[in-house]
Amino acid sequence: MSIELCLLFFLVALLYSSAGFGGGSSYLALMALAGINFQLMKSTALLCNVVVVAGGVYHFYRSGHLPVKKALGICIASVPMAFVGSYLPLKQQTFFLLLGIALTTAALFMCYRLFLEKAYTPQPDSPKKIYRYGIIGGFIGMLSGMTGIGGGIYLAPILRLGRFDTAKNIAGLSSFFILVNSIAGLLGQVAKHEIVLDPHFALPLLLSVIIGGQIGSRFSAAILKPRWVEGVTAVLILYAGVRMLLH
Repeated sequence: MSIELCLLFFLVALLYSSAGFGGGSSYLALMALAGINFQLMKSTALLCNVVVVAGGVYHFYRSGHLPVKKALGICIASVPMAFVGSYLPLKQQTFFLLLGIALTTAALFMCYRLFLEKAYTPQPDSPKKIYRYGIIGGFIGMLSGMTGIGGGIYLAPILRLGRFDTAKNIAGLSSFFILVNSIAGLLGQVAKHEIVLDPHFALPLLLSVIIGGQIGSRFSAAILKPRWVEGVTAVLILYAGVRMLLH
């Protein structure tokens, strides 16, 4: 395990947790560029997601920025779909094709959040609104289980575009979404007996993201705004995604 990879995981967790994300897309991009086995990549990325956002969920809930009813409505379909997506058998070539598409799309979503997102006023709550986004959450959950990406990086921009809630509450919702979908994804891997864990590889990375996540989750996005780091991260994810598609 290289010190450089641990440091990069720490920085990713620090950055993403401050906005309610787990960083799964960046962990996968880094491991893909390092040539890690694809089954080990999925399991490690999901575990990193869990340990990063668990603290974030706690802090968002304590600060009143996790509307539980909305969170359950969005996740009611995503959790079983994440389990199914993780349980589905995937060949290595298919996995990297899906991951390449997922990472490229994630980079575009990040660019939107960085450069195009504007202030907005949330729309009034309604059962239809939660039901509609619950269906969207189901599709994202399926992608989450298949690739090892928690899904928050897709959910948050969609919720913001739809003016679903305040920026702070959307961060809390995204954090909860990533947590439950990542756990469901891991359970799907366990159920089909294909979870791959290497303690010598995973433990240093988990320690790195725990420290980075705990630091980042104690800062709001309004306080911690390293936009240049986010820009570099988006470029990294885009590069890894395009490279997989062209491989």
